[in-house]
Amino acid sequence: MSKPIAATNDFVVKFANVNGSGSASANGLFAKVLLRMGIPVGARNIFPSNIQGLPTWYEIRVSEAGWLGRRGGVDLMVAMNPQTWDGDVKEIMPGGYLIYDSSKPLPASKFRDDITIIGAPLTELIASEFINPRERQLFKNICYVGVLAQLLGFETEVVKQLLTEEFKGKDKLIQPNFKAFELGRAYAEQHLAPIGLRVKRTDKVGDRIFVEGNEAAALGAVYGGATFCAWYPITPSTSLAEGFQKYCTKLRTEADGTNKFAIVQAEDEIASIGMVMGAGWAGSRAFTCTSGPGISLMNEFVGFSYYAEIPAVIFDVQRGGPSTGMPTRTQQSDLLLAAYASHGDTKHPMLFPGNPTEAFEFGALAFDLADFFQTTIFVMLELDIGMQEWLTEPFKWDPTRKLNRGKVLNYEHLEQGVAFGRYRDVDGDAVPYRTYPGTHPTKGSYFTRGSSHDKDARYTERGVDYVEGMERLLRKWETMKSHVPAPIVKKAPKRTPDGVIYMGSTDPAMEEALAALQGQGIHLNAMRVRGFPFSDDVFEFIRDHEQVFVVEQNRDAQLKSLLVNEGGVHPARLVSVLHYDGTPITARFIIKDITEKLQAGQATLRENAE
Repeated sequence: MSKPIAATNDFVVKFANVNGSGSASANGLFAKVLLRMGIPVGARNIFPSNIQGLPTWYEIRVSEAGWLGRRGGVDLMVAMNPQTWDGDVKEIMPGGYLIYDSSKPLPASKFRDDITIIGAPLTELIASEFINPRERQLFKNICYVGVLAQLLGFETEVVKQLLTEEFKGKDKLIQPNFKAFELGRAYAEQHLAPIGLRVKRTDKVGDRIFVEGNEAAALGAVYGGATFCAWYPITPSTSLAEGFQKYCTKLRTEADGTNKFAIVQAEDEIASIGMVMGAGWAGSRAFTCTSGPGISLMNEFVGFSYYAEIPAVIFDVQRGGPSTGMPTRTQQSDLLLAAYASHGDTKHPMLFPGNPTEAFEFGALAFDLADFFQTTIFVMLELDIGMQEWLTEPFKWDPTRKLNRGKVLNYEHLEQGVAFGRYRDVDGDAVPYRTYPGTHPTKGSYFTRGSSHDKDARYTERGVDYVEGMERLLRKWETMKSHVPAPIVKKAPKRTPDGVIYMGSTDPAMEEALAALQGQGIHLNAMRVRGFPFSDDVFEFIRDHEQVFVVEQNRDAQLKSLLVNEGGVHPARLVSVLHYDGTPITARFIIKDITEKLQAGQATLRENAE
């Protein structure tokens, strides 16, 4: 028997359930109690792509130190799914704890002798008080939260408060839920010995909020001036469109009930992006939200946006691919697809939020960039950000901020005789002026051409005109470098020849990994890229280091490929750290991979020296 793990406000709990069993609300309640007690948590819902019946897990990182990424390993497993029992038990760290429903006996072979086994007859407890079969299923989940509350030291009043808030307007559900909670708590108090894991009230949460990235991005779109959304349902982006509708109903509806927005659930992704292009051409701030398979279908219209220069925003909530892949697993695997979407020579800006707060900020910024640069902007979310609740900084908005509609000529400009050529570079930044349809009855009208055109939007197949237009688009690309979000650099406390580049949801795990590596004497300067095209700072960072680890969550090193392709970086200077099993990357994975690669490099140097 291993020594039982002992820790306060620093451990990992994992719930193993069956999808559709009603466990999500109970597991969420567990996380929110900790937050109300001032203890930071990082929560991850690992769920299947079906409605009911398959395994689902909910993992909670309890960390007073504030580490919000997945750590790796489980200290306390709540095993409620017989189908996954063996794998769940195997995942527990030596000295860890297993809680299970002991209403039916299990053979000794189902347990491990290096962990603490905690049985609670949950089914029997609930059956003694509730008759309805569905209620028995649902309340069994609340019952195990009661057991955990007693074992870990929850404040019961916080649980009561949360249940009251959860069922506000449904008062008849409050008491049954609390009764189920009390059944588990009282059983643990009377029959179960204390364990080494405890929680204690602290003040480390502060004013941070607990919110999903898709909700944040949807609110960002509202604040960014979006008035039109066309979408087709696809996991994991659907909740973004639903969130946009919810916030528009609240914030874009007149007193008389008139909607100041339009949302269309189209027949497919192709129709969705087509509607967005039409709305963008007409002057609306428009977007769609989708995932990798949807981007594949939208390619032709995205190329049309690039060449005809029509503003649009696409929120790509990335999931596991290829093909249908793993619809409910996370990856960073759409980078090359989005960067060079469509046939021919194209390049599209991408924004990489690292948390829901940035999802809100970039969700708003994307519309300014789309309008100014007259192109499609990709906001590259990931399932781990989009569909998970994160503890994140409160959203902030400057009420004096004005929407940047870009270079738009109005009626007065045209009346005053301003020369207008739709694709002319008037002031040297390669961004042309445009008009909204109907601006003037006789001046400024133009066709939006997806076919070859000259500076005045006239159809042409003259090579010199085509080359001139394509080179202007490249110059516009250069202008974008200073407008997308700048990278964030974290300097190591000691001089080091090694660096690391990463993006998106890798951020919390990377922060923890950097601190742990420093504790081992391994120092890395770190850069989190937040926008594409990459600024010159990114390539200067690479030049300043002998080798740079590129940490990303895909198989084919897509971020590395972009760095090599766009900056002419020698591939040997970039060392890939790749995680792509569909679960969020962990600090332990990063530490292990980088440490092994550094050791291998040192061994090679010794061999060469000998």
